[in-house]
Amino acid sequence: MSEPYKPNLQKTQVIAKLFGLTVRRVQQLTQEGIISQVDGKGYDLLPTIQRYIKYLQDKAYGREEKAQMADLEAEKLNAEIELKRSKARMAELELMELEGKMHRSEDVEAMTTDLILNIRSMLLALPGLLAVDLAEISNPAEVSERIKEAVYDILEELSNYKYDPKEYQKRVRERQGWKNEQEDEE
Repeated sequence: MSEPYKPNLQKTQVIAKLFGLTVRRVQQLTQEGIISQVDGKGYDLLPTIQRYIKYLQDKAYGREEKAQMADLEAEKLNAEIELKRSKARMAELELMELEGKMHRSEDVEAMTTDLILNIRSMLLALPGLLAVDLAEISNPAEVSERIKEAVYDILEELSNYKYDPKEYQKRVRERQGWKNEQEDEE
């Protein structure tokens, strides 16, 4: 009958001397999981030697390098997939913009600015429009009523303002450097 196996525990310094390594390198091999300690008490000599020899063989035959290359290849593939997803999303957003389903903030800002400038010009024209009419009226109630009518006219005109998808589409085409559909027909 064979005797049961008894671990032969050795300190880090002994393993380092046996393998021709520094104590620090033995600790690194332990951290990397290449060799292991028994309950933090030391290294069992036979399994430690066997695992270290296997590690050296794998390294010599390039298995470690192949695993690293496979990891790098997988990383590269994931990066390419992510890049393609991003490009597809950008194309999707551009299509939504061209279809008028989405607008860039700068286009909305420009259209809003145009509307505000239109309102401003109407309001600034108001004194000139009313000056002659109001000069002939001496009754303050009539003056007030005439000013109110002119303001209501402006408000009526503004209430007819509607969202024009073609105007946004025109701005997108100009920004993209494309010709307008009307220019193509001419």
